[in-house]
Amino acid sequence: MSHDEIAAIKAAACAVFGPEAHVRLFGSRVDPARRGGDIDLLIEVGPGQDSILHEARFLDRLFTRIDEQKVDLLLMVRGAEPTPFQRVALAKAVLL
Repeated sequence: MSHDEIAAIKAAACAVFGPEAHVRLFGSRVDPARRGGDIDLLIEVGPGQDSILHEARFLDRLFTRIDEQKVDLLLMVRGAEPTPFQRVALAKAVLL
């Protein structure tokens, strides 16, 4: 991922979820040897921010700064017990 894409992701997360949001990249984009694929993001958010409305706002903000592409988004409420899928994503995720 480019520095511009990372900056856009972090800026969109901060704008929608606040400065406490932690953004992690997981999946194929974590490995620099693998190119392409969708952008898999896990964002730790505050209570009440894990809605489809927040997802839509985040993607709208993101796509004003980078070209629209496939983004898979997992929202995880800070302090909540992660789901099994969130645990798998967290195991190989990289904090942006």
